[in-house]
Amino acid sequence: MDKFIIQGGRSLSGMIRASGAKNAVLPAMAACLLAPGRSVLTNVPNVMDVRTMRRLLVRLGAKVDFEDNRMTVDVPEKLKCEAEYEIVKQMRASYYVLGPLLARFGRAKVSLPGGCSIGARPIDLHLKGMEALGAKIQILHGYVEAQGRQLKGARVLLAGTHGVSVGATINVMMAAALAKGITLIESAALEPEVVSTAQMLISMGADITGAGTPVMTIAGVDGLRPAETRMIPDRIEAGSLMIAAAISGGCITIEDCRPDHLGAVIEALRAMGVKVAAGDEMVTVEARRRVKPIDLTIAPYPGFPTDMQPQMMALMATATGLSVITETIFENRFMHVPELQRLGADIKIEGKSAVIKGVPESTGAPVMGSDLRASAALVIAGLKAEGKTEVNRVYHLDRGYERWERKLKKLGAKIRRVHEPMAV
Repeated sequence: MDKFIIQGGRSLSGMIRASGAKNAVLPAMAACLLAPGRSVLTNVPNVMDVRTMRRLLVRLGAKVDFEDNRMTVDVPEKLKCEAEYEIVKQMRASYYVLGPLLARFGRAKVSLPGGCSIGARPIDLHLKGMEALGAKIQILHGYVEAQGRQLKGARVLLAGTHGVSVGATINVMMAAALAKGITLIESAALEPEVVSTAQMLISMGADITGAGTPVMTIAGVDGLRPAETRMIPDRIEAGSLMIAAAISGGCITIEDCRPDHLGAVIEALRAMGVKVAAGDEMVTVEARRRVKPIDLTIAPYPGFPTDMQPQMMALMATATGLSVITETIFENRFMHVPELQRLGADIKIEGKSAVIKGVPESTGAPVMGSDLRASAALVIAGLKAEGKTEVNRVYHLDRGYERWERKLKKLGAKIRRVHEPMAV
């Protein structure tokens, strides 16, 4: 099992490129199933979640080649329509195959999903959307079994108790692309990953308008064709690198990113006194002194993303005063707090909020990642901490960050990966 060893106290500097967005790649891979033939995805990050989805597509019957951030997906006329527990338990995004399989073959059997342990993320909106399109849904023996020979366009309201759902919006959109008639998705998620998937589907021949707004219209077509699509840059990785620069007191430029997708992160960092200059597909971050405290509430896009909350908390823990961060999306997304406290952070949990009293110094210690973004937060905190920090269970981080220790090392961090055999 791998871990990172970090010697803190070094300022980051230099230029680095953002990888493609794994949260856009995963639905794009599933969307390839909608059209027989060869689709091509470029700017694909080589991360564990992508490799897991690749295994799932191969298990369904597709041929997937992946090399040098370029993926070709050859989809046959017939596919297996069952996504097995063995793979789906490893990654929640495996659930994206539900819509394409149901739309194209009239049936799908998908194991109930897994993923990070950061709270309840129900699939009720996914199923509600499929039922609205005419599918019959049963949950048997841990699997969702969906049947619907010809999906029909409908009005689909995707507002839920947990707010809007990126996954449900994308899944319903993919299913509706081949439904008969017009589908209206209301309370659609606005995230760039939704827009990216919609643009890919349009290039495949889908008729979709309103992506990136609360109301989307999909006019079903008889069939789709393969296409070549370049994946958008990963806004969460770019934001994580921005925070890493700020906590280290450094100055870095991130290339091949989308500043227009980073508005809330840029606004928050500027409020903390960090200099942020946004250009054409690049952003420069400079922080030469301790950051100022702020209050921040997590919200769906274009608000401050929940996937950036742990990283921002690590930065708040170094501020000159009291900060408050309120989590409104995942109820268990404070699991990183005890680990940050091990590094010297002064954090108290009060319901859905964390109250963070910034401290001028922190010290390295062994810590353990509990999920993908929590692991990134611990690495970021370790860049600041005096002495040695060991971040264990970095397989969480490997799910979504492409060779991150190499990128940080290129920017001047003293970080290395160590492989430890698992105890028998």
